[in-house]
Amino acid sequence: MPAAVRKFRRETSEISCCLKYLLFASNVILWLSALLVLSVGIWAWSEKDMFRNITRLHFIALDPAFVLIILGCISFQLGFMGSVGALRENTCLLAAYAIFLSVLLMAEIGFCAVAFVLKDKGWIKDQATEGLKAFIRHYREDADQQNLIDWIQEDWLQCCGIDGPKDWDSNNYFNCSSIAIGSREACGVPFSCCRRRPQELIKNKQCGYDVRKEGYPVDRNIHERGCLRAGEDWLEAHLISVAICCVALLVLQILGICFAQNLRADIFTQKSKWH
Repeated sequence: MPAAVRKFRRETSEISCCLKYLLFASNVILWLSALLVLSVGIWAWSEKDMFRNITRLHFIALDPAFVLIILGCISFQLGFMGSVGALRENTCLLAAYAIFLSVLLMAEIGFCAVAFVLKDKGWIKDQATEGLKAFIRHYREDADQQNLIDWIQEDWLQCCGIDGPKDWDSNNYFNCSSIAIGSREACGVPFSCCRRRPQELIKNKQCGYDVRKEGYPVDRNIHERGCLRAGEDWLEAHLISVAICCVALLVLQILGICFAQNLRADIFTQKSKWH
């Protein structure tokens, strides 16, 4: 190739290496993170043998392993299209990446708008209540959901039940009528409802036994506040932090769309000058 042509191509190259490799590096990180999340989700499902017993799912949207699989799949596709599209300067992949991000962005904005409009009508509270009811009813039947509700009650919100400890009566193991069939947990609550005692190193897993029986001491040493109210209190206390995180996520998505579109424009500009 003549030197003049090579010089012309170098001088007319419009692609920003900084933009290209920034988009590539950020999406490689997303792709690897998604691969890890997806692997954990698939492993969790395989451990529960859910692939052959899909009918055992009672509330699939709240199954932690299923949520991990969905998030992993979406992030994996995004990371793949963004990283490969940027590295190979593939305009089709970059366009698909920008469209995919745009659809996600519009869906998130739409969900936030609907939630804001319906917040005074109790829609969000109703959905949260139904989710917690499903967790309570199927406690002991799914290890992932059991660990999740225990984490919510013990570590995150320090609460018990939906509106209070009495809600655990809707679970077959903790229902007071289960005394007749010999359930030791009857008229009790899970250990995650118990308040941690000072200097307690190992939590007593039987601390919730019999606490809802008549005649039990007034000081039951359990969380009396329901998780629904505790969640509302937590959201009010951390509203600014939650808003900042949401805005930051939206800004990152908008930047991803802009970067992909700018890189596509640079590639088209370069190709047009070469021809």
